[in-house]
Amino acid sequence: MWIFGRKGTSGFSCCSTAEEVTKGINGFDLTAIVTGATSGIGMETTRVLALHGVHVIMAVRNMENGKRIKENILKSIPNAKIDFMELNLSSMESIRKFAKEYNSAGHPLNLLINNAGVMIPPFTLSQDKIELQFAVNHLGHFLLTNLLLENMKNTAKNSKKEGRIVNVASAAHDFAYSQGIIFDKINDKESYHRFHAYGQSKLANILHANELTKRLKEEGVNITANSVHPGPIATNIMRYDNILHGKIF
Repeated sequence: MWIFGRKGTSGFSCCSTAEEVTKGINGFDLTAIVTGATSGIGMETTRVLALHGVHVIMAVRNMENGKRIKENILKSIPNAKIDFMELNLSSMESIRKFAKEYNSAGHPLNLLINNAGVMIPPFTLSQDKIELQFAVNHLGHFLLTNLLLENMKNTAKNSKKEGRIVNVASAAHDFAYSQGIIFDKINDKESYHRFHAYGQSKLANILHANELTKRLKEEGVNITANSVHPGPIATNIMRYDNILHGKIF
């Protein structure tokens, strides 16, 4: 376990910045999609990838915010290669539209960073009538990944570079540790507990990455899927709870 500020085996600690971790990386021949790219982890991921020459496609719900973030990044990184496309992860129709347009445009895809998320809201259903946290955090990214996977396989084969899928998960998967994912009560408002529901979605992120990596390895595909706990980062994902705002679980 990390002691605050102490470096781990990687040489970095929880105090390391994204720029420090990526120092020396050349990404000029890489293309990435980052979901939830207009704030928090997604916005910083977009900025740092662009800093290293990666062509970043910001997958965003709000196109005006996407335009604003792109313009802000270009002020400090004038040669950044950034585009933005509309994506609402609470709508399977939107996800299918995004993937179809992306693949039809002929863009390669080296990196897929499934970052967008919602945490501990009141009981809410997605546009497809699925509990919002499970819908956005897991099902939306699961469908998006599946629809883009053939593109990633072709890119990895043609570029001879390992593809990478990253699910931003959380140590909060422990919230679902005792009961696991209760599939027959995903939409049960009466038994809804927002922390357990969040934990279910994060556990699903991890299981998705683990199983996908296993299957890709069996296929001999040069792509890995990873799940990551981002650590104590104060972002607006905590906007649904004033008491916990600024803390991470």
